Amino acid sequence: MQRWRGLEAIPTGWGRCVATVGVFDGVHRGHQQIIRRAGELAESQQLPTVLITFTPHPSEVVRPGSHPPLLTTNTRKAELAAELGVDVVIFIPFTVEFSQLSPAQFVHEALVADLHASAVVVGENFRFGHKAAGDVATLVELGQRWGFDAEGVPLLTEHARPISSTYIRSCVEAGDLDGATRALGRPHRLDGVVVRGDQRGRDLGFPTANVRAESFAAVPADGVYAGRVVRIDEWGNTRTDIEARVAAISVGTNPTFDGRHRSVEAYILDFDGDLYGQNLGIEFSSRLRGMVKFTSVADLVVQMAEDVAQTRAMLT
Repeated sequence: MQRWRGLEAIPTGWGRCVATVGVFDGVHRGHQQIIRRAGELAESQQLPTVLITFTPHPSEVVRPGSHPPLLTTNTRKAELAAELGVDVVIFIPFTVEFSQLSPAQFVHEALVADLHASAVVVGENFRFGHKAAGDVATLVELGQRWGFDAEGVPLLTEHARPISSTYIRSCVEAGDLDGATRALGRPHRLDGVVVRGDQRGRDLGFPTANVRAESFAAVPADGVYAGRVVRIDEWGNTRTDIEARVAAISVGTNPTFDGRHRSVEAYILDFDGDLYGQNLGIEFSSRLRGMVKFTSVADLVVQMAEDVAQTRAMLT
């Protein structure tokens, strides 16, 4: 799969394609439904599938300071799109100037001028153009003007609730990782680099990888979780040559030691090695318990052993 930054990266002589447009944060089950529909149309027309998304998140440009927690990095988003058969992902820099394009200008610049879209597939709640003035009906009308088909895919719902990035963020924030997993179709993952922490875990017999996440990453509520750790290369791509490892994961401030800084630490079961400076993805499967301040270090160690045993029983 190809990844292009900006519309100027579209090659000269590019032919037609089927495009889908959106933020696609999380590439959750609802997004997957939209992307698969685009793929079906592309296959029927023997054309490539192109996913168009934006960086940074549009809300940060339209309403500075309102950047939501992100469920996926751009690299992870592209990986997930590739797994769904997408041929090209275009990351459009979302600037103030771009946000001020009218719906017609947006369509002509992003879909028609150089991309030559034959069909465009979006969610039925898709809005675009300055002040979100355009909707699916607008897209259909503009498609008739410029020679492409457009359709809005109905929102995927579960228990009468639409599956959305906003809903999944609320699950993650509340520590409901089971709910997040159902909506995503896979465990929520937090990517980051391993940095040096207080190294108390090693002294307690449970050495942990202290993972510093990227800015705006969606970090689960304080607590202890069962999950897995995957390796990521220097470009942010998941390494498939190294098997995922089961881990007991702590999120919080280490209240037993009166900690002040929130951290994400993973104790990787049956692992002994140096991970400093390496990139990891932390996959959160289930919440084991909330964060507790223990009256003694000995009590904490007993509970940590129980957390590890519970994690092992659940995931190995």
